[in-house]
Amino acid sequence: MLETRLAGQAVVLHASGAAFLPAQRTVLVADAHFGKAVSFRRLGVPVPRGTTTETLDQLSALVADTGAQRIVFLGDFLHSVRSHAAGTLAAIARWRGEHAGLALTLVRGNHDDRAGDPPASLGIEVVDEPLTLGPFALCHHPKPVAASYVLAGHWHPCISVKGRAFERLRLPCFWFGDDSGALPDNAVGVLPAFGAFTGMHRIEPRAGDRIFPVAGNVVRAIPALPVG
Repeated sequence: MLETRLAGQAVVLHASGAAFLPAQRTVLVADAHFGKAVSFRRLGVPVPRGTTTETLDQLSALVADTGAQRIVFLGDFLHSVRSHAAGTLAAIARWRGEHAGLALTLVRGNHDDRAGDPPASLGIEVVDEPLTLGPFALCHHPKPVAASYVLAGHWHPCISVKGRAFERLRLPCFWFGDDSGALPDNAVGVLPAFGAFTGMHRIEPRAGDRIFPVAGNVVRAIPALPVG
């Protein structure tokens, strides 16, 4: 894990792609997309199995690593209506039973609008964006919110890195806009997708942005582009 500061608060970046807010004992998870693989299989597309279990195991490790008391999902908890498959929901329910004391909140995203809310039996509070938590506005869509630093998902950000053999590698990354006050429209941070079966979108950093790529189990910082 790597600690940085946003809006005057400590934020711990986890190699899973989640962010931990120590002051609120809360982890933020963007774009889990549970049931994406089964959605594709039901459309006749051959895709890997076991991705829901992999994502849930990663969630368990995240809670153990941080000692979090709450998880806020920044949208796209379920991938589609087809994600309500019995096997997918049963796996999530088992995981929920093992973490019954953990508070769970979902900030609805665009896929949640189509998939529908998770079953009430999972005990997940479901809200519309933005959800205010300290100086942060927790959202799915990375759009500015007045007087808040936005933390969001949706874009599945990654950067392209060139290796010594001239090969290129795409790495998921945390993408944090400038929070110095000089560029208020840039006061938006985007988390990488958490789900085990999600794509990535290459970003173009702006002046003042801070980028933290994830390589394996390590989060690294790269220099911000100069402002002005």
